[in-house]
Amino acid sequence: MHSTIPKTDPEAARGAQAAGLLAAAPRRVVAAAVAGNALEFYDFLSYAFFAVYIGKTFFPVHSSYMSLLLSLAVFGFGFFARPVGGVVFGLMGDRVGRRASLILTLALMTLGTLGVALTPSYASIGVAAPVIVVLARLVQGFALGGEIGPSSAFLIEAAPRDRRGLYASWQFASQGAGILVAGLMGVLFGRLLGHEAMLAWGWRAAFLLGLLVVPLALYLRRSMPETLHARAAEPSPRARRAPVRYVLIAVGVILGGTVSAYVGSYMTTYAIATLGMPPTAAMAATVALGLFTLVFSVLGGLLCDRFGRKPAMLWPRVISALATVPAFMLLDASPGAWTLVAVTSVLAAINAITGAATLVAVPEVFERRHRAVGLGVAYAIGVSIFGGTTQFIVTWLIHATGNPIAPAWYATAASVVAIGAMLMMPETRDQAA
Repeated sequence: MHSTIPKTDPEAARGAQAAGLLAAAPRRVVAAAVAGNALEFYDFLSYAFFAVYIGKTFFPVHSSYMSLLLSLAVFGFGFFARPVGGVVFGLMGDRVGRRASLILTLALMTLGTLGVALTPSYASIGVAAPVIVVLARLVQGFALGGEIGPSSAFLIEAAPRDRRGLYASWQFASQGAGILVAGLMGVLFGRLLGHEAMLAWGWRAAFLLGLLVVPLALYLRRSMPETLHARAAEPSPRARRAPVRYVLIAVGVILGGTVSAYVGSYMTTYAIATLGMPPTAAMAATVALGLFTLVFSVLGGLLCDRFGRKPAMLWPRVISALATVPAFMLLDASPGAWTLVAVTSVLAAINAITGAATLVAVPEVFERRHRAVGLGVAYAIGVSIFGGTTQFIVTWLIHATGNPIAPAWYATAASVVAIGAMLMMPETRDQAA
């Protein structure tokens, strides 16, 4: 007689180990996945708030409008490296693993942020200053383009089947957390520092403070389990037949939330430059944006677990398309701090619900072996083309047309495109991840 020794499947063993780690520390693995996204939006809002000072530091032209526009253009320039990062780190996440990709993106993100914060001024080193800043923005864009795909794939795969929406919603909620902290820092710096101190070193200190989260984020990511090795269920037939089609649809879905989010992030600059409000009062809009994005993103995740992905992302987007122009008209008619906070809060809450549902629905439509690169490319293209140019475009539109409502019309047009794309998305709540 021959004894039969059971063979161990290495992939199954890795999957069981990962499942055990995920079950043991769900909050820890969620924090590891979303830390980079929080840092991204902290940097983004810090740049947006301090754009005037950054422009004067690196682009000392005669017109303050041109200085601001050049500063925003360089900020947007970094977004064009995102699709490359989406492809490179998406492929890495789908082939090597989610964890390795996320550790590398965090390291590059830190390097890019340091480049922006520590580069000497134009007055000190001349034309080398804006060149270094542009290169630093490219490194940031490359890293951030690769962040969303592997991290969202990880959250979808880490979650229990009936809580995937809640887990993935923290991806969008982390954006709110980054915005909220940036807003609080902006209010604090605005109250404590004068114009000269802000120009000399204040804005740099804000960027460096954001990097305090990096050691903790790196520690969490080094110890996170690898969900790529868990056994994948049957892939979605639609995504398997036409992955490129769903990338294009996903770009359309994402652009609506991207433009709305970046118009919301622009509210502080808008309040100062267009409505003539004092900076400290205008920063209240950023605090409200961050708080309502954080809270209502989680609500969006719960709703898409309860009612499905499409209703949770479609109906708030319809409301956004209908409400944005009237909200800006109210703000233009009554440009006070309370009106600014109220308008920002309502629009942020609506966008957070649909945005959280979007970051669940889009990765779910791709099968596991293409999930990180599929979402990464779609998100990077949507954010690069529409997010990276939003502040530049709305600043130019207001200047060119003299119409303070121009940002609202731009956001509304993007929402209409997104609604059409959402109608073409399949419902994925009940399919396996």
